[in-house]
Amino acid sequence: MNLTSALTTKDKIGYGLGDMASALVWQTATLFLAYFYTDVFGLPAAIMGTMFLLVRAVDAFVDPCIGALVDRTRTRYGRFRPWLLWFAIPFGVCCLITFYVPQASETTKIVYACVTYSLLSLVYSAINVPYCAMPGSLTMDPRERHSLQSWRFGLSFIGGLIVTVIALPMVDWLGSGNAQKGYFYAMGLMGLLGVVLFFCCFFMTRERYLPVNDASSSMLKDLKLLAANSQWRIIFLFNILLLTAVVTRGSATMYYVKYVLLRPDLVFVFIVSGMVANLTGALLSERLLGKYDRVRSYQWTIISFVVLAALIFFIPPTAVWLIFAINIVFSFIQNLTTPLQWTMFSDVVDYEEHRSGRRLDGLVFSTALFAIKLGLALGGAVVGWILGMVDYLPNQATQSASVLTTINALFTLIPCALFLLMALLLCFYQLSSRRVAAIAAELVQKRQLREDTPSLKPAIQE
Repeated sequence: MNLTSALTTKDKIGYGLGDMASALVWQTATLFLAYFYTDVFGLPAAIMGTMFLLVRAVDAFVDPCIGALVDRTRTRYGRFRPWLLWFAIPFGVCCLITFYVPQASETTKIVYACVTYSLLSLVYSAINVPYCAMPGSLTMDPRERHSLQSWRFGLSFIGGLIVTVIALPMVDWLGSGNAQKGYFYAMGLMGLLGVVLFFCCFFMTRERYLPVNDASSSMLKDLKLLAANSQWRIIFLFNILLLTAVVTRGSATMYYVKYVLLRPDLVFVFIVSGMVANLTGALLSERLLGKYDRVRSYQWTIISFVVLAALIFFIPPTAVWLIFAINIVFSFIQNLTTPLQWTMFSDVVDYEEHRSGRRLDGLVFSTALFAIKLGLALGGAVVGWILGMVDYLPNQATQSASVLTTINALFTLIPCALFLLMALLLCFYQLSSRRVAAIAAELVQKRQLREDTPSLKPAIQE
């Protein structure tokens, strides 16, 4: 059994289609959900921000439970793929109902928003924890995992482009001037497409390796084991900072273009141009960064795109096309690192197996999803709270100078400060490319020695 055999293009495309499905909701949540809740659904900005934070706090308890269940899942299809079948349709349904606006009292609408947003978050965990943990069952080669993640995020950004390019036109067309109906029908179609793509991901991938952990170990013991892993602690905090920065900037994008640049007609072009740059950066990540040490290259790219983002704050809003150009370069450089971000979680899984003998794919990647959700919550909450503090008035063409400065800072300086903290945190991260390769090679040797024992066997008989 060759544990480091190269993945096929079909493997990579099939895996990437799963994140394309997730992106249909993730990109919608990043770009439109805060705006939808304040300007379409009718939630006060402060309540919207608080809801984001409270729902994600509940997720803190849900995600590790799902991760522990994934680690203990045993089917003829493997540990991870069955979850795609079980939760694909609920995922699409939750996408639909989250963007429905009930004609009810304000209190009822707040309750409805909290319930549907919570359900969407729960199903997102149930399908994305196992999905994100799959690479360890597909290949043990760190470079192949980097390539796999490049394909994943390339297709993910294509999914994001689909949302960005057609979502708002679909809202206008399907709603015939009624934004509430438009969002409901448009997001229903997005959810249906997501269901189809998750099924494609299931049928186009195959789990090759299924290490057997000690089933008697409890989730609490596994959590304690993971908490003692210094590299996991670093990468967990790193990803909370990253997602908070990304979501803060993403949530502020529509406000920035509409009110600071005073070009609501360019929202579509601004977002799409950034998405194309995101796509290009993700696809070229392994080719441009794969031969360098991942930690050092990550630090330098962070510093470079922070400088670019900070420049935008000081550029006059009238220099629209200069801001466009800098934002495109920023998006390209930033997303060179996105596949590395997820490869690092796979590295932590290998490191934990090397350190303790337990392979905790589900639990490790459940913390990655929690970091995403906490970042989504903190980013959305920051935008909601800060706009509420400066008395932002929805749908008012003219905003006060303090509101405009605040929106500009939310789009530029505040994310930059978080990015710089990430670069500093990487100074303490020890899983360099060379060390990861050595750990992977040692794990492969150990597994090959146990090849004829039950500890390692093909996960699927198809």
